[in-house]
Amino acid sequence: MMEFLHTPVDQRPQRAALAKHRARLDGVSLRRLFTENPGRAAEFTLCVDGLLLDYSKNLVDAEVMGELVDLAYAAGVDRRIEAMFAGKRINTTEDRAVAHVALRAARGARMVIDGGDVVPGVHQVLDDMAAFATRIRSGAWLGYTGKAIKNVVNIGIGGSDLGPVMAAEALSAYSDPELNVRFVSNIDGSDIVSAVQDLDQSETLYIVVSKTFTTVETLTNARTARRLLVDALGNEDAVRRHFVAVSTNAEQVRRFGIDTENMFGFWDWV
Repeated sequence: MMEFLHTPVDQRPQRAALAKHRARLDGVSLRRLFTENPGRAAEFTLCVDGLLLDYSKNLVDAEVMGELVDLAYAAGVDRRIEAMFAGKRINTTEDRAVAHVALRAARGARMVIDGGDVVPGVHQVLDDMAAFATRIRSGAWLGYTGKAIKNVVNIGIGGSDLGPVMAAEALSAYSDPELNVRFVSNIDGSDIVSAVQDLDQSETLYIVVSKTFTTVETLTNARTARRLLVDALGNEDAVRRHFVAVSTNAEQVRRFGIDTENMFGFWDWV
């Protein structure tokens, strides 16, 4: 375990200094802080690659920010970041690397996990996803009855739901208006029923997102969707044309009836 994990943040001297600043700023208004420092907006704003971080409207001043930075360094935040990018196993509860940053690495970048560069594998999956999405959007991918896909239903829970929802909302300006995208996460059967009751199953694609493909809530909803599809189209073979998976468990995906050619994988460090 890394040395900087031993001392809790609330027991460090910088934390005590911040408590004093909290008392000092108690009752101070933002209006006063802006009046006393006309350059506050510029001083407490950071812009990187089009993203704006504005912390000028928080009860902080230069002294507080200095103490916060000192506390971050004392707690080893910089070393944690370096360890993460170096592929160290900073997830101490599961003894795993935490390499989500590799999923956003540029093509040609290098990030080594357990002795191997993971970036090429990441971009292979990204390329596969892009190619599949293009087939859906272009109408090249046809459902079991020969119809193009018009509805996409994401089935997941936790990050397997929130992540796709966030991405869909953030990129809504670039979405295909011809595609109807919905999300199901609640194990209450009313959630999936309300999400799909007005959809033509012959024009619907289900994306089942589960790392292990054993998540109870996700698989319960996936089986409900599977039953609705098979009942509507009359053949188990329809599953292969209307279900895809985001998972690491090819065997369970295959047992469900999904063609593993349409499984988009990821890794235990995600």
